[in-house]
Amino acid sequence: MSKANVKSADEIALMRESGKLLARVFVELDKYIAPGISTLDVNDFVEAFIVNELKARPASKGQYGYGYVLNASINEVVCHGVPSPAKKLKNGDIVNIDITLEKDGFIADSSKMYRIGRVLPLASSLVDATYQAMWEGIKSVKPGARLGDIGHAIQRYAEEKGFSVVRDYCGHGIGREMHEAPQVLHFGDADTGEVLEAGMTFTIEPMINQGTHKTKMKKDGWTVVTRDKKLSAQWEHTILVTPSGYEVLTLRPEEALQ
Repeated sequence: MSKANVKSADEIALMRESGKLLARVFVELDKYIAPGISTLDVNDFVEAFIVNELKARPASKGQYGYGYVLNASINEVVCHGVPSPAKKLKNGDIVNIDITLEKDGFIADSSKMYRIGRVLPLASSLVDATYQAMWEGIKSVKPGARLGDIGHAIQRYAEEKGFSVVRDYCGHGIGREMHEAPQVLHFGDADTGEVLEAGMTFTIEPMINQGTHKTKMKKDGWTVVTRDKKLSAQWEHTILVTPSGYEVLTLRPEEALQ
């Protein structure tokens, strides 16, 4: 099993800059996303802002042959929803927008749930619980902790709320490459897995389901949905292990008090 890549001070500075730029993308998207627009509209809006305003690169476009700059995962879609002009956001939807950005050779990765119009209470509870589950994982990060501590904290919180944690997809190391070692599971046992060191960078991105944790892939080869067609939610941040704990490199302005 390959070990995590510990970043130098110069590399961390570049990671920090990419993360700040990606947070700015979500600030702009907050103003734009609304009922009636398509997920392809969202894709094109984000691409134009990253390229034209931030002078950066959408890292997902072209990765593994993917043709878009983001994933837009609506309702029962767990992850990797493909943008389409036919998929228009409508009142009551919950949608995850997952975006990557590369600047000066380093990549940041983050996703956010959006509630479109009036959302049913159960859907809203799932969105909130998933967000807090992500933070439970983040808050377990510090030098000397272990990767299993992250997954254990997420799983415990999600299951206490009556939801299930997707097993098939996980967080990952990130830096010059979008996917580096280690894999960051969102379930499991505390005090297991690789020991965390200052300078590691990775994503924490739990996918939490209303029903069963089981998933299936659609025929397009990208879109993953819940096996039972119930709702799914996801949030994601890029994290740096610091000498005293953690830093969220993709932190958005509204999260400053977390």
